[in-house]
Amino acid sequence: MIVLASTTEPARAALAPAAPLLTGDELLELGDIGCCELLDGRLHAMTPPGAEHGRVEGLMTWHLMGFVQHHQRGYVLTGETGIYIRRDPDTVRGMDLAVISHQRAPDGLGVGYLTIAPELVVEILSPSDRWGEIEAKLSDYFSIGVEQVWLVQPRTTSVYVYRSLTERTLLTSEDTLHGTGILAGFSVRVATLFGG
Repeated sequence: MIVLASTTEPARAALAPAAPLLTGDELLELGDIGCCELLDGRLHAMTPPGAEHGRVEGLMTWHLMGFVQHHQRGYVLTGETGIYIRRDPDTVRGMDLAVISHQRAPDGLGVGYLTIAPELVVEILSPSDRWGEIEAKLSDYFSIGVEQVWLVQPRTTSVYVYRSLTERTLLTSEDTLHGTGILAGFSVRVATLFGG
């Protein structure tokens, strides 16, 4: 007979039964549980964004909202709006900002998490973000039909415009960000997005 003198936390965790997987609907029913995403049925906590992130998100929203509403192109979504990436097990990502056309959502957006891919997703990097996690998020967005992802970097006052995982353009504060597709005609100096 073998007697263990002590059981460590990792050993206890390995012996504990796995928590059941959550669905997107169950996540929505949990209410306000803080910043998180659902990845293959498992909750993943996220650090709440800091003040600079919020300021840049507000400026970006203001510019996009003004253009989209003026030209009646569709909807601008903010505040970590949830979108289904995969089902069974469910993956629900939270987008900082997104633009979706009336063509893609002719009957409106519905309630709950989005099931229709927006044309554009904007992600604003925070100091705590890790590149591997950002790359996984980009891959998820493109896998459901997102046309572009703008990766905004407050620390370097720059924007990467991704058209795919391998096709990207770096814009610095001296450049102008131009929209395409649903955002054709939109333009803003990159410095303006950071309050410059």
